[in-house]
Amino acid sequence: MAQSTPDTLQLWVNGAPGATGTEAKDQPTLIRYPAPEDIATGAAVVVCPGGGYNMLAMDHEGHQIAKWLNSFGVSAYILTYRLGKNGYKHPIPMNDGKRALRTVRAYAKEWSVDPNRIGVLGFSAGGHMASTLGTHFDAGDARASDAIDQQSSRPDFMVLLYPVISFTEDYQHQGSRRSLLGDDADAELVASLSNERQVKDDTPPTFLVHTTEDTGVPPENSIYFYLALREKNIPAELHIFEKGRHGLGMGSRYSAFSAWPELCEAWLLERGLLVSNP
Repeated sequence: MAQSTPDTLQLWVNGAPGATGTEAKDQPTLIRYPAPEDIATGAAVVVCPGGGYNMLAMDHEGHQIAKWLNSFGVSAYILTYRLGKNGYKHPIPMNDGKRALRTVRAYAKEWSVDPNRIGVLGFSAGGHMASTLGTHFDAGDARASDAIDQQSSRPDFMVLLYPVISFTEDYQHQGSRRSLLGDDADAELVASLSNERQVKDDTPPTFLVHTTEDTGVPPENSIYFYLALREKNIPAELHIFEKGRHGLGMGSRYSAFSAWPELCEAWLLERGLLVSNP
């Protein structure tokens, strides 16, 4: 099986809205890893690396994940979103994520992707980004002159790995909250981005992974998001492994946590997301 060759495109060709410069940190991109043609399923995933909205863990929460998705026929698109440390507060990172989903959907035919099987996967603060996209999406603007802006930003499924979810509870990750919202954010805004409170009837099916030993982002983040999904009868699967620090990516060999990729692939298969290419 041939490994796809990645390439990179800017999300906004003429410059990103709200950008304060023209450097790489000011211009969000998608790094494209198309699925190898011989095993392509038509499914696609926008990958959101973590890093506390302060950096991007591009290797073990980005490129490694894209290659893993490619291995069973899923096209991957790594999102390099703008960061709080560079002055980009909410809603700019969320809007970068929305633009990423709209872009993949707009180019679905050209990229051999099913527009109804485009998911989002995120780690840690990237998991907060992903869960925000799954709870704050919109249908697009049918009157927009930009064909990309006409597309829905709703992900069809979510995969959340040790995600930051809450910004209001004792188990919140204060660093992510501070980087995204600043020190003096309005309480209503903070609550609106505490995503366990924002689950709706049309929030997408979700696969969640955490560890009991995670002290950086405690497992309550995943637990309470799962319970919110369950209350709305949204299909969800939650795995909490006993051992493992925060930020493990795909996990180390012989660790129980390293079972999550196979479990996730099985979940995607059971949900009918890995059918043959349309």
